[in-house]
Amino acid sequence: MFTKLKGLFGGPPIPPAGAPPAPSPAPAPIPAPAPDKEEKPVGKENEVENENKASAAAPAGAQAAVAPNPENASAPEGEEQPPPPPIIINQYSDEHLRNIIKQIRERTEIYREKLIDPHASSPEITPPITPILRRNDFIKLEEERKIKAEEERIRKEEEAQKKKEEAEKKKKDAEQKKKEEEEKKALEKKEEDKKSRTLSTALLDFTNVLLKPIEDAMDSVVGSSIDPFTDRWYIAWLTVVTIAFNYNTWFVTARLVFPYHTAYSIPIWIFFDLLADAVYVIDIVIFQPRKQFVKGGDVIQDRILTKNNYRGSERFKSDIMAIVPFDIVCFQFGFKSIFRMNRVLKASTFFEFSDRLESIMAKAYIWRVIRTIGYLLFILHVNTCVYYLASDYQGIGKTKWTYSGRGSAYLRCFYYAVRSLINIGGLPEPHTVFEITFQMSNFFIGIFVFSSLIGQMRDVIGAATSGQTYFRASMDNTVSYMVANNIPKVVQHRVRTWYNYTWDAQGMLDESELLEQMPLVMRTAIATDINLATFQKIALFQGCDKQMMVDMLLRLKSIIYLPGDFVVKKGDIGKEMYIIKSGAVQVVGGPDNSIVFVTLKAGCVFGEISLLQSSKDGGNRRTANVKAHGFANLFVLEKKDLFDILVHYPESQKVLARKGRSLMKAKGPVAAKADEDKKKGLALFGPKPPTPKLLRAFGGGFNKNLMERLRVYPQMNQWVHVVIAWF
Repeated sequence: MFTKLKGLFGGPPIPPAGAPPAPSPAPAPIPAPAPDKEEKPVGKENEVENENKASAAAPAGAQAAVAPNPENASAPEGEEQPPPPPIIINQYSDEHLRNIIKQIRERTEIYREKLIDPHASSPEITPPITPILRRNDFIKLEEERKIKAEEERIRKEEEAQKKKEEAEKKKKDAEQKKKEEEEKKALEKKEEDKKSRTLSTALLDFTNVLLKPIEDAMDSVVGSSIDPFTDRWYIAWLTVVTIAFNYNTWFVTARLVFPYHTAYSIPIWIFFDLLADAVYVIDIVIFQPRKQFVKGGDVIQDRILTKNNYRGSERFKSDIMAIVPFDIVCFQFGFKSIFRMNRVLKASTFFEFSDRLESIMAKAYIWRVIRTIGYLLFILHVNTCVYYLASDYQGIGKTKWTYSGRGSAYLRCFYYAVRSLINIGGLPEPHTVFEITFQMSNFFIGIFVFSSLIGQMRDVIGAATSGQTYFRASMDNTVSYMVANNIPKVVQHRVRTWYNYTWDAQGMLDESELLEQMPLVMRTAIATDINLATFQKIALFQGCDKQMMVDMLLRLKSIIYLPGDFVVKKGDIGKEMYIIKSGAVQVVGGPDNSIVFVTLKAGCVFGEISLLQSSKDGGNRRTANVKAHGFANLFVLEKKDLFDILVHYPESQKVLARKGRSLMKAKGPVAAKADEDKKKGLALFGPKPPTPKLLRAFGGGFNKNLMERLRVYPQMNQWVHVVIAWF
């Protein structure tokens, strides 16, 4: 490649001396510039391509040199032939190479001049000239610079401090102004409150003086304070107030629309109105001021404090508004129920009654269903009143759509309201614009209201049956698993029986899931009430710390066994003790476990020795078979849980160790085996008496020889065994 470039820029080669001059080649035509995509060099591929093109062009040049050129044929022989034009393969590469060569020549010329004249200018940028100063002048200049820098720093600090002080001053002025405005507003509010409080305080003082004898007399009846969550008498009173509230809510709207105010019925309405108002007044004066409340975690029971708390609440204001006697204006405008519309402001009592009733009911979903049905009936009642009002506006009996005026007005309008809101159909076609608008509005409201009520009813029923749904899903999943794994039908039947009995007996599959949601204090109280008396009767735990027994009660687990299930089997490793909660178990034995030795019922304990026996030499092996006689619910305490508890009670641990040793001596495996052998009739003689020491010392060899001689006679084998057993 470089050889070709050297030949390109070096001109034509000089022929050797004495050689005939070669004919000059004809000038080759300059090739046209290559397309754009060929102008871009692409590394080695372009080099290879250029070499191929150059090698292809070389024979063409040689052929051109051989061919005679008609233009140069007439040139004289003594003149020098002009050099041939360069061969351009790639215009882009050629321009770049020429540019590089030009730069190299220029830089070579500059450095040649620099070598000739060292003081010539350099192509690099000359750095700024540092002034040359005397030592004293330089020190003075540096001091001036430092002084200027310090002055600049001080000036900036003063400006920043000044800005900061101005910002703080503005902030302080704004706060002072805001504080003055707040004080002014508070003073104005205080003066207004003082003016209003003067009248209200005087009125309350007069009321307190007037009602004090009644309140003191009622202390002996209802007490000085009432617990609103647990007092059943208070919940019974809320029932009475709720009845009065429902009377006002239902009958005020009905009397407002329907023509129920007649000369005969007005005295009856007045009597029931006064009775409902009396219930409201008694609730405000006697019951509500005695309700206990919590303040800072303390339960306040003082009657003065509870009364002040009630009078300062929003409920007191709504109760007072509900009892304001607007009925007095009936003397001027006539007896109308619209003046009793403020009685519906007592709705807070109804919701309190609903919450308290749910808290004491075992099946709260029953009340929720009744309450939802009540909401539905009240909406239909309101729609009934509105339909009668629309019929009265259109004219009763004037069109087929309105109420005809025959029969009971309320029942016929209620029938229309039910069919309209529930969208049953079969209603008379509306004709006027008012009737069409009313009917369409009724349809839309009915769709919205009933969809909401249906959703609420679904939630209530879903919450009521959530436990049953969980039980059914668990049982179905278990059955599906057994079917998929080809479990025998007998086992499947027993599993279904266990699920059904467990759910019927305790209403849940695992009691621990419910108890885990309670705090430790409540779990302890429940466990103590159920099993503490039984635990104290166990001989093994008598004399132990009472708190240790409470801790053990919290570790108990409830297990239900089906009839015939073996609780423990003889020879199994004993890791638990059992307390019978309900049902009975039997200790059985014999060839086919048909012999029942004893039956244990509720409150009995078995397996307690296994908790303290050591595993050495099989000491913690079960010594009998115990199976369930019918359905048995047992509490289980594991050995690991007992040891975890004993770590915190070293004295009780010593007591249990001492009692465990004594019980194991009396009820150990050897004694149990001897009792079992006696019951089976295998032992012919009683226990062997100890051999006298003198006989053991001198008669040991004689007894041994005697036994060997006796074994010689086959007919005496039976007596030999008897004698061996004796010795």
